[in-house]
Amino acid sequence: MDQKLVDFFKSLDRSFFIDNKFKEYAYLDRPLPIGYEQTISQPSLVLEMTDRLDLNENCRVLEIGTGSGYQTALLAEFSGEVYTVERIRELAESARKKLEYLGYTNICYRIDDGSAGWEEHAPYDRIIVTAAAEIMPETLINQLATGGIMIIPVGPRSMQQLKLITRDLEGNLHIETIGEVAFVEMKGKYGWTV
Repeated sequence: MDQKLVDFFKSLDRSFFIDNKFKEYAYLDRPLPIGYEQTISQPSLVLEMTDRLDLNENCRVLEIGTGSGYQTALLAEFSGEVYTVERIRELAESARKKLEYLGYTNICYRIDDGSAGWEEHAPYDRIIVTAAAEIMPETLINQLATGGIMIIPVGPRSMQQLKLITRDLEGNLHIETIGEVAFVEMKGKYGWTV
């Protein structure tokens, strides 16, 4: 695992991104509610997903699900540009204030249905989805650049498979399952039907 990423991760105060009674539990390695039926993911999973993206300063990253902004801070620290989409206005505005307070100027924010991605700025070198899709979302895969990496939870409500998708230089997709996870639902076209 990248040591610079680990060091920054350890220095990032998770409690800063939580505004409710669960703030005192920020040190626990577990997801916590942040309101609006959303959660802040467990720190170890945030770190693993970020590491798997293999970020660098030239990366243009699409994040689906800004949430608290905790994951966004890690993306912004290690990539060139971050385009983050959140459907819940209150969460998006809270996250933006926090991230601007931390000094990040390389993040573009959008309040919208994340299942559609953000076509205007595609393709993206990296895509990270922090809500579970029932099926693989073609709309997002189509926005992944050649040589790009995407990470997304896919599957039913109870448990999803965390998928690592890469697009090789010939444009072919390679999909690998790297673990089992339980995320909140991606709303919109790729949300759960049952």
